[in-house]
Amino acid sequence: MNAQPGAIKKGRKFDQMLEGARKVFMADGFEGANVDEIARVAKVSKATIYSYVPDKRLLFMEVAKLECRRQADAAIARMQLAGPASAVLFEAASHMVRFFLSDFGRQTYRIAVAESERFPEIGRAFYNSGPTIARTALTAYLADRISNNELVVDDIELAADQFIELCKASLHTKMMMGVKTEFTDAEVDRVIRGAVDTFLARYGT
Repeated sequence: MNAQPGAIKKGRKFDQMLEGARKVFMADGFEGANVDEIARVAKVSKATIYSYVPDKRLLFMEVAKLECRRQADAAIARMQLAGPASAVLFEAASHMVRFFLSDFGRQTYRIAVAESERFPEIGRAFYNSGPTIARTALTAYLADRISNNELVVDDIELAADQFIELCKASLHTKMMMGVKTEFTDAEVDRVIRGAVDTFLARYGT
C-alpha cells in the first residue's frame, strides 16, 4: 500500500494501536518492526491497524510525532529548572544531543526528510510535533535570561536555532551519512559541553 497523507483514520482502538506500535518501533526500529508484531503487542488485529493507517511509514511517523512531543516536553521541563544558563543549557543540550544520536531519532529524521519531498504534510507534521515546540520553549527561556542580564542577544530566534545546530556539531552528520554510527560518552559529552561553551562565549555577559 502507498502512504497517503491525510489517510489516517482514528477510531476506538487507535490510541491502543499507536502505543503498541510505539513499543515495537522503539524496540526494533523501523526496518525491524512488522505489522504482525505491532498487532500482537497492541492486542488488535492487522485488519484494525490497516483500517486506521494504510502504510507502515505513515504509522511510524504518527509514532514519531508522539515521541518527539514527549521528548520536547522532557526538554522543556529541564529548561524550566531554576539555575544559571550554563546549567540549564547543559541539561537541554544533553537531551537534544542524545535524542539526535539515538536510533529512533536517526530513523525519524531520515524518514521525515525522505518523505517530505513527496508528501510535504509529513515533514511539516514532524517539524511541528517536536522541533518547533522545543525551539519555542528555548526562545522563551533565552528571553528570560536576557531580562535577568545573564545573556545579551539581539536576535533571539536566530540564537535559539544556533544553539540547536551546535548540538548537532561533529557527530550528527557523520551518523546520518553512515560514516560512524556509535559514539563514546566522551565524544557525546564533548559536543554537549562545546555547544554550551560556544553559545555562552558568544552571548553570555
